[in-house]
Amino acid sequence: MAFFRTANFSDPLPSIEGNGVMLRTPGPGDYAEWAALRDASRAFLTPWEPTWPADDLTRAAFRRRLRRYAEDQRNDQSYAFFIFRSSDQVLLGGLTLANVRRGVAQAGSLGYWIGGPYARRGHMTAAVRALLPFAFGALRLHRVEAACIPSNAASIRLLENSGFAREGYAREYLCINGIWQDHLLYARLQDDARA
Repeated sequence: MAFFRTANFSDPLPSIEGNGVMLRTPGPGDYAEWAALRDASRAFLTPWEPTWPADDLTRAAFRRRLRRYAEDQRNDQSYAFFIFRSSDQVLLGGLTLANVRRGVAQAGSLGYWIGGPYARRGHMTAAVRALLPFAFGALRLHRVEAACIPSNAASIRLLENSGFAREGYAREYLCINGIWQDHLLYARLQDDARA
């Protein structure tokens, strides 16, 4: 259902500028840098992500990922971005506004990852803060949701510093690193005061 949607996002999205970061849609030319960063950050990311497929870092898997991103965007279901440092265009991580629901919900779910070398430097907070005006403005969402494992103190700080309010606790919510994990549930509403 697409009511409330006013823009057509079948074309590449414009870049989004933030405080020291730039968000843009991933493209084929990002493969080498993405694969290198994900490979170098595997141990750092493993506790917080679903189990990686055996071929996850291959060029073929990356092409499939890009096709899925493009299809989801055309269907107004998901919007994926890579995060680059503004000063030198180095890839830092990524974030996705997924599970977009229209109609009476007007909501989406935020997911994110940061490369190990760039963690805890404020890049993800800047990226989330840059994405929110796009989510509430261009996409006309009313609500952006996020969830994190209770032991992930960095993610809790990120969400709370970005104006998200804790709303609940979901038992065995997502299968992370091969284990069904409990999650804290957060949300940010369009009308919430800016963080």
